[in-house]
Amino acid sequence: MAGVTERAWPAGAATGIGSLPGTDAEEAAAVVFGELPEFPHLPELPARGVGADILGRTAAFLVDLAIEEVPSGYRVAAHPGRDHRHAVDLLRWDLDAVQEAAAGAKVIKTQLAGPWTFAAGVELPRGHRVLSDPGAVRDFTESLLEGLAAHVAELKARTGAEVVVQFDEPTLPDVLAGTLSTPSGYGTVAAVGEPEARELLQHTIERAEKVTGHPVVVHCCAPRPPFGLLRSAGAGALSFDATSLGGSPAKLLDELGEAWDSGVELFLGLVPALDPGRPVTLREVAEPALRLADRLGFNRSVLAERAVPTPACGLAGSTASWLRRALALTRDVGKAFVEPPEGW
Repeated sequence: MAGVTERAWPAGAATGIGSLPGTDAEEAAAVVFGELPEFPHLPELPARGVGADILGRTAAFLVDLAIEEVPSGYRVAAHPGRDHRHAVDLLRWDLDAVQEAAAGAKVIKTQLAGPWTFAAGVELPRGHRVLSDPGAVRDFTESLLEGLAAHVAELKARTGAEVVVQFDEPTLPDVLAGTLSTPSGYGTVAAVGEPEARELLQHTIERAEKVTGHPVVVHCCAPRPPFGLLRSAGAGALSFDATSLGGSPAKLLDELGEAWDSGVELFLGLVPALDPGRPVTLREVAEPALRLADRLGFNRSVLAERAVPTPACGLAGSTASWLRRALALTRDVGKAFVEPPEGW
């Protein structure tokens, strides 16, 4: 991590995961920069369809490689066609919207699929997952990293803000477990060993750190994220749904505690992604974070020092009214970490 600075965001800052409801990029950017002014993120609007979901959006970063939509999802294309160009256009429009909303922003987070999730979700020409071909995995990762460098440079130039990169790896546990299906549906793709998974992640994280000068966030919304693997690969922050840790095995919590103790930041998914249909209090939202600090044996002051609240996964399915409320609650939890209300 030579040359990597401390966190780019201030204590008490809050941020989002990435995806939001709706299809209006300008409105989404205005909401994010209005509600999360200290640590806004580049909004993602998957409701726009092809090219706007996690895989299509990430494909927009590719250099000298392209994808197209097929009935089973996304597949490698011989050259950039309509689907790939549309993904690139959507990302450009999002950058236009953020440029308008980002006046005065000091830091912005941008997101894309991590190498294993992307390789698991895109097909080779014959229908097999990119994941099944180690050479293709490396080629796609290098292409993404080249595109990421250009994206970060453009985002900095447009906004004047520091940029933090978040890699989304929701499929990583399935990659490690060997539970992803083959094209026939009758078999599974061979599991990727932890050493191999760690090596590629470490390379990816180091390259992103070199581009931004800041620690990299790795987000995994699976029920049991591989915290130990992500920490050993060099993740500067682990992002996960803190409300789903109930019943977690001791080994998983030990890995999380060791990461937190070593200085890794935790991005804690706390605010419900969907409107619960009743009033939600600040204490109720913060409670999983307080319990986590207690359970791992940390003083609750660690939340101000090395924690960032976020909404839980799934905010893209919420309403516009709940989106604003959810982001406001997230922001208020961050402030409460720094200045706990009486009785916390």
